[in-house]
Amino acid sequence: MRNLIVAFSLAVLPVSFGTVEPAQSAPLCDAKKMGFAGLLAKCNREELPPLTMASGKPISEKPLKLQSGAYYKIEIVSDGSAELALVGPEFFRAVWINEVVINDLEIRPLGLDSFEFDDEGTIELSFIAIKPGRYELKIPGSSGDTQKVDISIQ
Repeated sequence: MRNLIVAFSLAVLPVSFGTVEPAQSAPLCDAKKMGFAGLLAKCNREELPPLTMASGKPISEKPLKLQSGAYYKIEIVSDGSAELALVGPEFFRAVWINEVVINDLEIRPLGLDSFEFDDEGTIELSFIAIKPGRYELKIPGSSGDTQKVDISIQ
């Protein structure tokens, strides 16, 4: 019982071990400029280069480097040359997905595991990077380095 009381006290009471300043007040813009939109503010948004889903072509020219707390938009484009999927459950669990837009239909999911293109088309994904780490989106069953995109969240 005593251990429970001590643990509760440590969890509830404020503890100060000196002043620790955050690296930045906001990921891409000053917190004062964010206003009511918070992390979804326009100044906190960055457009990423599109990912390409095409037979025999690389998904991305280079790895993606993201910052935790920043809002990103990315297009995933298929040319319809093959039926291809893009899998990345670890990445999708490390971000908060704002919306997925397919053919002007806006979807606000609780979570994702993968996308699959049966034909040509474009998916626009908007999300906030949350959990730092290294992740990948890849074509399932493939082993080539060009058939995946490495993503790091700092």
